[in-house]
Amino acid sequence: MRPVHTALAVLVAAVWGFNFVVIEIGLDHFPPLLLSALRFLVAALPAVFFVGRPKVAWKWIAGVGIALGIAKFGLLFTGMDAGMPAGLSSLVLQIQAVFTAVLAAVLLRERPGRVRVTGMAVALAGIAVAAVDGGTSGPVLGFTLVVAAAACWGVSNVLTRKASPPDALNFMVWVCTVPVVPLFILSLLLEGPERDLAALRSLDWSGVGVIAYVAWVSTVFGFGAWGYLLRRYPASSVAPFSLLVPVFGMSSAALVLGEQVSGLRWLAAVLLVGGVALTSLAPARPRARSAAVSAGSRPAAADASPVR
Repeated sequence: MRPVHTALAVLVAAVWGFNFVVIEIGLDHFPPLLLSALRFLVAALPAVFFVGRPKVAWKWIAGVGIALGIAKFGLLFTGMDAGMPAGLSSLVLQIQAVFTAVLAAVLLRERPGRVRVTGMAVALAGIAVAAVDGGTSGPVLGFTLVVAAAACWGVSNVLTRKASPPDALNFMVWVCTVPVVPLFILSLLLEGPERDLAALRSLDWSGVGVIAYVAWVSTVFGFGAWGYLLRRYPASSVAPFSLLVPVFGMSSAALVLGEQVSGLRWLAAVLLVGGVALTSLAPARPRARSAAVSAGSRPAAADASPVR
């Protein structure tokens, strides 16, 4: 990769890592489901009027919108609101790579090789260590919700691979239109109209900045830049930069929020990031060469485009 594009990839990882700190700040202003709804509303509008018509079938947009927008981010924001630290959330969420590999093996018949299975085992060991650390520094419910969010992210990754969107930014903007109304309804039912109205009435520049960052910087810019890199370089060259996300997430949480990073958390980070690297970068073995040829198989760029 050219140095300028390497710098862009690192910048995107930093943006996505710092996003967890911004979410933590945003939860001081908004209930979690309302914050998630506002994030997708602002990300979709007015961008949806400029990206053109959807380039994939609506069933894939709806499926990813439900799995990613409603389930994954709803669970993530709720888990962090329940006390899950921002830095630890950025780390634990990377277990999505294991969920993605397992679901791809079951649903897409991709047989994981020995390296990938080893990576999954190492990553799960990292989650076990993170669970021990989380049990001493945060609520079990929050940890469980973030793991569930990672599972939903795995579902959305498999659906994205099936959709094979030719334009990542176009696809993401249209996906952002799906969760808006359901999340607003869930917020009204579960968080209450009084709490939602109080948050909106007390909206200040800090709250506006949070929404602008998670919607435009993290979502629109992040995915636009990531999609640009994937169009210019092989997925195997771009994907490793996503492993920097928990590094930036934990570091920024420590610097901005004052979160303590224990020895157990560093051990969990080493195991989880190493395991995810093996799981994500090791090629899966197709069932048969003839089946791959007949299907017109191609490198799965979507596999290297994590949704933050």
